[in-house]
Amino acid sequence: MAIKTLHLTNSYHPTSGGIRTFYLALLEGANRLRRPMRLVVPGSEDRVEEVGDFGRIYYLKAPRSPFFNGQYRLILPHSFLFSRAEGLQRILRSEQPELVEVCDKYSLCWLAGALRRGWIPGVLRPTLVGLSCERMDDNVSAYLSSTPPALRLARLYINKIYLPLFDFHIGVSQYVAAELRGHNSSVGDRVRVRPMGVSIESLGPHRRDPELRSRLQKETGGTSATALLLYAGRISREKNLNLLVEMMHHLGRSVRYGPAALRSGAFTDYRLLIAGSGPLEGWLRQQNDRADGRLRLLGHVNSRAELARLLASVDVFVHPNPREPFGIGPLEAMASGTPVVAPEAGGILEYADSSCAWLANPEGEAFASAVLEVLSNSSAARAKAEKARLVAEHHNWLRVTDQFFATYEAFHAARIAHSEETFDALPSGSYN
Repeated sequence: MAIKTLHLTNSYHPTSGGIRTFYLALLEGANRLRRPMRLVVPGSEDRVEEVGDFGRIYYLKAPRSPFFNGQYRLILPHSFLFSRAEGLQRILRSEQPELVEVCDKYSLCWLAGALRRGWIPGVLRPTLVGLSCERMDDNVSAYLSSTPPALRLARLYINKIYLPLFDFHIGVSQYVAAELRGHNSSVGDRVRVRPMGVSIESLGPHRRDPELRSRLQKETGGTSATALLLYAGRISREKNLNLLVEMMHHLGRSVRYGPAALRSGAFTDYRLLIAGSGPLEGWLRQQNDRADGRLRLLGHVNSRAELARLLASVDVFVHPNPREPFGIGPLEAMASGTPVVAPEAGGILEYADSSCAWLANPEGEAFASAVLEVLSNSSAARAKAEKARLVAEHHNWLRVTDQFFATYEAFHAARIAHSEETFDALPSGSYN
C-alpha cells in the first residue's frame, strides 16, 4: 500500500508560481495513482480543500511576508513549535503521515527538527525530506549581499543547520543539488535530483492564435512586421530583468544602425511582452525609455488556456536569469514550439542545450544577437523547436510525478530498513 505523504511550503501563491504548479500536478498524480497526499500552505484564513478522492489541501491562516515578496504569506515557526500552536500540530496528529516533505529553507524547515526530536506530542516519527527549489546562496546574493562573508554564511547554514534537519533531500536540478552536496562526500545518495515538469497536453504549436498575435502587435505600437518577444515569470529582483531592458536597447540599435541584411529581413521591429507580476513592476515601467518604448507589461495571465495561446503566438521566449533553479516557463515555451533564448548557466541546463535552445552569455548584447539569430534563420528555428518539443515531452508531468512518488517510497523504505538511531544522529555528524 502506498505511504501517505504530507507536503509543506510557504512558496504558494493562490494564482501562480512554479512551486504551486508542481504541487497541483503532484496532487493530480496522487489521485491518478490512488495514493493519499496532503498539502499544507499559508492562506488568508484556515480552511480545507478536498482534491479528488486522495488529495487534500490545508490552508493555515498566516501573515503576509515582510521579506522579499509581499504577495506571499508565511507560516512562521511559532505557529507549530510551541504547545499552544494547535493548527499544524492538529493536522499532523490527525493525518499521521509516513513521510513529510518541506519546501522551505527559512521557516518551515524547523518542523523537521521538531519531528525528528519527537517534540510534537502524538505524532509518529515520519521520514523527513527537504525539497530544494532554489539555492540559498543565490537568494542571499540577490536580496542581501554577494560578498564572500555573506556567501560563506549561506554555506555554513546549509551544511551545519539545514541539511541535518532532514533524512533526505531532493534538488530540482543538478545546479540546485550542487549547493546541497557542496564538497561533502558524506551526503551521498541522500540527495537526489528530480526535475520539474510541464503540462505537455495543454501546450503546443496548435495553440497559436493569429488574432491574438495581430492584436498584440497593434497594442504595442507595432505592425505585421513586428517580432513579438515574451518573458513570463515573476517580476522580482532575483530574475535579472535588467538584462531584458539592455537586450531591447541593443535590438533597437540593430534596427537603426545594423547591417542592411538584418533590416531587410522579415522583421524590422521588436516588442517585448512581459507576462507576470511582482514587486519590480513599477521599476520595469520606468525602464521603458531605456528599451526605446518597446516594453509592454501584460500583468498576471490567469488562464492557463490564455497562457498557452500566448506562448505559441510569439516569435521568441526570452529568459534572463542565469541562476534559475529549474525554469518551468522556458520548458513550457519549448513545449509550445516557441524558440527559447536563455543564459548558458543555471538549472535551465537540466533540459536546454544548443540542440533545442539558443544559449547566450547573460548580458544584453549577447541576448540581442541570439534573438536576431533566431529570427534570421527560420530553418534552424524549426529544427530546434522540433527537438525542444521532444525534450518537453520527456518532462511530462505524468512521468515527473511518477518519479517523485517512487523517490518518496524509496526514501521511506531506506529509513525503515535502517535503525532510526542512524538517521537521528545526522545533526551531530553525518552531514558535517
